[in-house]
Amino acid sequence: MSRPSPSSSYPLQTLSQRSSFSGPSMTAQSNGNSDPTSRSRLGPGHGKGKKKRVSDADEEEALLGYNGMDGIEEQNELPRSELPPSTGRNKNGSRTIPLQNTSSKSPFPPNVVRNQKYSIITFLPLVFYEQFKFFFNFYFLVVALSQFIPALMIGYIVTYVAPLAFVLAITMGKEAYDDYQRYLRDREANSTRYLVLLPQPPSPIPHHAHLVGEDQPISPSLPRPQTRSTPASSIKVGDMVLLEKNQRIPADMVLLTTSEEEGTCFIRTDQLDGETDWKLKVAVGETQKMGEKTVGSAEGSLYADPPIKDIHTFYGILTLRSLSPGPQEDQSIPLSVENVLWANTVLAAGSAVGLVVYTGKETRAVLNTSEPETKMGTLEKEVNKMAKILCTVTFALSVFLVALNGFRGQWYIYVFRFLILFSSIIPISLRVNLDMGKTVYAHQIHTDPEIPETIVRTSTLPEELGRVEYLLSDKTGTLTRNEMELKKLHMGTLVFGWDSMDEVAHLVAQALNEQDGAIERRKSSMTTAPGRGRRDMSSRVRDAVLALATCHNVTPVTNDDGSITYQASSPDEVAIVQWVESVGVRLVHRDRTSMILRSTSGSEYTYDILYIFPFTSESKRMGIIVRERSSGNITFVQKGADTTMAKLVQKNDWLEEECGNMAREGLRTLVIGRKKLSEGTFMEFDKRYKSAQLVAGEERQFQINKVVSDLLENELELLALTGVEDKLQEDVKSTLELLRNAGLKIWMLTGDKIETATNIAVSSKLVGRGQYIHQVAKLKSLDQVRDMLDFLSAKLDACLVIDGESLQLCLDRFRPEFIHLATQLPAVVACRCSPTQKADVARLIREFTKKTVCCIGDGGNDVSMIQAADVGVGIVGKEGKQASLSADFSINQFSYLTKLLLWHGRNSYKRSAKLSQFVIHRGLIIAVIQAVFSSIFFFAPIALYQGWLQVGYATMYTMAPVFSLVLDKDVNEDLALLYPELYKELTKGRSLSYKTFFTWLLISVYQGGIIMLLSLLLFESEFLHIVAISFSALVINELIMVALEVTTWHSYMILSELGTAMIYFGSMAVLPAYFDLSFVLSKQFVYKVIIIVAVSSFPLYVIKAIHRRFNPAAYAKVAGI
Repeated sequence: MSRPSPSSSYPLQTLSQRSSFSGPSMTAQSNGNSDPTSRSRLGPGHGKGKKKRVSDADEEEALLGYNGMDGIEEQNELPRSELPPSTGRNKNGSRTIPLQNTSSKSPFPPNVVRNQKYSIITFLPLVFYEQFKFFFNFYFLVVALSQFIPALMIGYIVTYVAPLAFVLAITMGKEAYDDYQRYLRDREANSTRYLVLLPQPPSPIPHHAHLVGEDQPISPSLPRPQTRSTPASSIKVGDMVLLEKNQRIPADMVLLTTSEEEGTCFIRTDQLDGETDWKLKVAVGETQKMGEKTVGSAEGSLYADPPIKDIHTFYGILTLRSLSPGPQEDQSIPLSVENVLWANTVLAAGSAVGLVVYTGKETRAVLNTSEPETKMGTLEKEVNKMAKILCTVTFALSVFLVALNGFRGQWYIYVFRFLILFSSIIPISLRVNLDMGKTVYAHQIHTDPEIPETIVRTSTLPEELGRVEYLLSDKTGTLTRNEMELKKLHMGTLVFGWDSMDEVAHLVAQALNEQDGAIERRKSSMTTAPGRGRRDMSSRVRDAVLALATCHNVTPVTNDDGSITYQASSPDEVAIVQWVESVGVRLVHRDRTSMILRSTSGSEYTYDILYIFPFTSESKRMGIIVRERSSGNITFVQKGADTTMAKLVQKNDWLEEECGNMAREGLRTLVIGRKKLSEGTFMEFDKRYKSAQLVAGEERQFQINKVVSDLLENELELLALTGVEDKLQEDVKSTLELLRNAGLKIWMLTGDKIETATNIAVSSKLVGRGQYIHQVAKLKSLDQVRDMLDFLSAKLDACLVIDGESLQLCLDRFRPEFIHLATQLPAVVACRCSPTQKADVARLIREFTKKTVCCIGDGGNDVSMIQAADVGVGIVGKEGKQASLSADFSINQFSYLTKLLLWHGRNSYKRSAKLSQFVIHRGLIIAVIQAVFSSIFFFAPIALYQGWLQVGYATMYTMAPVFSLVLDKDVNEDLALLYPELYKELTKGRSLSYKTFFTWLLISVYQGGIIMLLSLLLFESEFLHIVAISFSALVINELIMVALEVTTWHSYMILSELGTAMIYFGSMAVLPAYFDLSFVLSKQFVYKVIIIVAVSSFPLYVIKAIHRRFNPAAYAKVAGI
């Protein structure tokens, strides 16, 4: 028996049959003979409508059995039409994809996830480049390599090579570990297996039972689609992928069919747009009718536009070829974004089949993710600049000393020897100390009990937390919990707060019971009998509740455990339906044509859905026309923003005022209205609306709006005003207030609507009390942008609320002017922002202001923004851990940001600034001593301190006390949080500046000169005594200088000071080559050292005391130091 090629390329273990067939069976073999064992092998549910998903390759092999291949071969022997051409890619990126794609090669990018920074080949070159592109490290590399040249060798090679090798080893180890972790995550994502449908023969005849004899049906052979288990990385454009519940969608695909009869499915998009609500997607109607088992036999092609970043836009055309006998006709079906499943979203319920249109780097998820860049802290950049200055000083000093000697002999070699002698001016130990300090800061952050489970993922940036001036925050899940709750129901003369909802439930139950008891008199389940008399309280409440219960797009979904959850595109919708359930009216069923409500008494009310007018950002309202099935009464119900609905409802005297009151409480307001329609009015609307839909071009939407406006949206009966609260994260208000007082300018970047974002800005206190809010939306012309900029320039204390479209226009045409104005505003809210827009704003602020920008978010849509910031903070929340994993710092709550910035950021920056300057001072002072020594002894490039003294100075004799400065704190934690204004001082960068640098430079020159000159004045007869006296004075001077720098003593500081002194004096006994014990123990040595140390350090203590007394620092004022 010959085996067709399409099937032969797939081994048996990768084939799978799906037991999702329900309904009549199909003939097992083309010759009419059935296999009596096939049914038992395929399981008891086979052919009986029982659904069973098989995705594991081993299970598939077992299910198929040893004779399974026969059936497959015979199935593939069915006649096939001519194979379509292979997948085509146009120059502009658009594509035409055949539905029966048999090509093994694809012109499109592979569907591979790759977040690694390095490969095995590029690891060493890239890491070395990243390290040696900084002047600091390159300088030490040159110095270390110079020691391999005999003429330039000074001291031990190990003293120059070991520190550099240590720093590089630590850095390379960390980079290798981080990249390996990224590799493991990528491998897991790429190796996730999916079921891809095999090409199937066309099936023009429906799969029905062929009877043998009278009534004996033949056992089916292949009632389910053939599939192969394929890793995500091998999926290509044109593949049909079978998706199961909770599977992450591996590529962008068009939805062909779902397991739901209506052809719909829900997806979770939290990692794409940051919204946690399920989104409804609709399968193509023609392919939905085919079902999962036969959709693989569809013939035709799909055209898709070039890949773009916009996740709200898609245009495609599905062309299906008729498979029925007779003349073939092609049917073209336009596709929109509601027919597409984006990669990185998750199928929330049921199963589905999708046709892959974009893979790999062309998917929307990847297009909206920017490449991570290696971040370097501002403090490191400042230290790098100072290293260049010190190098210049070193070179100038070397040339100066050689010049004083008259450039004799091989003077250029002497210059290089002096350069190496003075290399301590730029100490490699600075890099070691700073890296170790960062480790200490990370440990302190990680172990802080008040911010549990906080993780430092980028250990090079703790100091940046102390310099933040702009905070860019996501809204949903970051400032808010994304948990909505209806707090207030206002009906003009009736007001119900959150504490009086029991009364609402009682009134609804009372009205519904009366209604059910008088069916013969009831005209409508939504209305009372007509009449001009004032309706009683219970019927008014009932009408409002039933209106809320029907006007929405919520669908009840039954979970695996039997519980029911509500799903909708907006959490506001779910909150209202949950509230309606809490007052006694539950939504029990909803499909595209009807919904069923059930009261607490068990009565059910069925409504036919005649028309739905979905919410849009332009209309700001949502409407629905329903027919109550038992009475036949038709009602139009509409809800929307108060600004829109106020013009559509009947005149009243309370709506505007109460909307303002609710907005001030931070509630999201929604106005509910209705209109009763007669059968004649509805028929007229139906006729005119359908006619308007057939109008071509731009006129179409205008005609549709006119019909709706004329017949529905006028003189609506105002039923109620609702106030919904989006619960804020814990302590958000106090956190934002503290951060504002600390001098941070806060921007909120969200994908949400303008109204929602404005409400949250008010309720979270992002906008101050009484602060003017300037809303900007739908700017189209340059004149409109200029008017906005002119207005803002005259009102710099306002809060700007702008939508993504207008923001993009501003950035495209007025970038410098807009950023100049926006960065001066105290708060900015950008709505309807795409992930890349968020990242662009972060980069723009960084480039324009040169200030430190911190971005915080919790969803996959925030990753680009977090990576574009100087400091990225990710919150572990409902939207998963993608933001947390890609951030520099991971926290559990937004409120943790206060302590992270105001306390840990403050300490990290202040300590590193003090530590770096002191390490530079430590190197400078010994270089000055060396310069004075060389000047006096005939400008000879000979080391004064050789061997162990040179090695021990930067390690055993000074390292512990100097490093103990990483435990210093200028104020305690309570004061740092009580006076956030102290943080403003840090953002000015005064702790490490050119002023402080040159101050330390002068201190080093003074102390080095005094120590060496006084040692020479007091030296008696032997050179050895100069070394002993000057080196002892140097070490003791450094210990005293550390003590003078300490603000708050720590036990480790005291131990390090005393321990180092004991180690130094103890080493004198074991280093006779440098110290003459008889001289060291003499009174002469002691008093000479005391004199030298007193002269070098006491004047500095006096100056510092005077400065503290007459010009105290801000922290000293509040601490009372």
